[in-house]
Amino acid sequence: MMKIPTEPIGSVPRPAYLVQALGAFSKGEINVQELSRLTDKALAETIQLFEQTGSPVISDGEQSKPSFVTYPISGMKELAPGGVVIPFADGHTRQLPKLTAGAFRYQQYANSYLDKAKTLTKLPVKQAVISASAISLLYPQEGIAGYTREQFIADLVNEAEADIRKCLNNGAYNVQIDFTEARLAIKLDPSKGLLKMFIDLNNQVLDRFTADERKRLGVHSCPGGDHDSTHSADVPYGDLLPLLFELHATNFYLEYAGEKDKAGVLAAIKKSLKPGQRVFLGVTDVLNPRVETPEEICNLIVDAAKVIPADQLGTCDDCGFSPFADDVSTAREIAFAKIKARIEGTALAEKKLA
Repeated sequence: MMKIPTEPIGSVPRPAYLVQALGAFSKGEINVQELSRLTDKALAETIQLFEQTGSPVISDGEQSKPSFVTYPISGMKELAPGGVVIPFADGHTRQLPKLTAGAFRYQQYANSYLDKAKTLTKLPVKQAVISASAISLLYPQEGIAGYTREQFIADLVNEAEADIRKCLNNGAYNVQIDFTEARLAIKLDPSKGLLKMFIDLNNQVLDRFTADERKRLGVHSCPGGDHDSTHSADVPYGDLLPLLFELHATNFYLEYAGEKDKAGVLAAIKKSLKPGQRVFLGVTDVLNPRVETPEEICNLIVDAAKVIPADQLGTCDDCGFSPFADDVSTAREIAFAKIKARIEGTALAEKKLA
């Protein structure tokens, strides 16, 4: 029987005690040892819950990350407030810091999260890393005295490569590069010049890996879920995908369940997908609290297989359920129910497509 691979995207909501502990730590009310104890507890519980879904591949649920984007710079001293602002449709914003001095170095590599997760399970563990293009937004428009943008980009490419390579070398099932700013780039610059610059920068990193290594590399793109809102859902996939599939990766993880024009999305994928690439369609809407049934998910997959070659098709969730540690918009039990439905729905589709 033909197998349809299915994988999580990344974050699941943290348990309430961890969210509370993170808030208390930021106020100096608990020490780092207590926070680490609670984080380790949440991680162990998350791995166990992932295993109970029947998922063939799991992640650490990003329990230990401050956010999917800021983990490499957490604790960095050479940062100041006032960086790029990311607006969401519901009116709230996220703001990045800006770099104040070089040389730029990651403070933490994603391999440290992978290392812990692997001690708690025998299942394959995938690891998400942030894209070089997202981190490039830290460099201020006004520049940095004594540290040019060209020097920063050279350092960034080295660090982004190291982030991925450490995970591959430590036995990650695969490495997913979070490129959620792709659609946002088109919104900010409809000429697509910014997106093309992002694609080029990420390819500088990807080109440092062999063809075999790139089989274990993937790229995730979505309209940026946060607090049940998005930053770029109004940007059509048809504008993004021809350039997105120019990335020198094998796997592409796309938000799909939350898309209104699913026929248009499938047509755009079919037109842009290259031989040797695989597209993982999101079949669970992480912004909708209703849990999909396995049958509904099966039907989504079977319909997609009428347009996309089944041997180039996989399934995933639309996005991480809680990309930022303070996002409690989705209940933890709902996230795992959706993951379980994805596993069961994918299995049903395999039987129908056999």
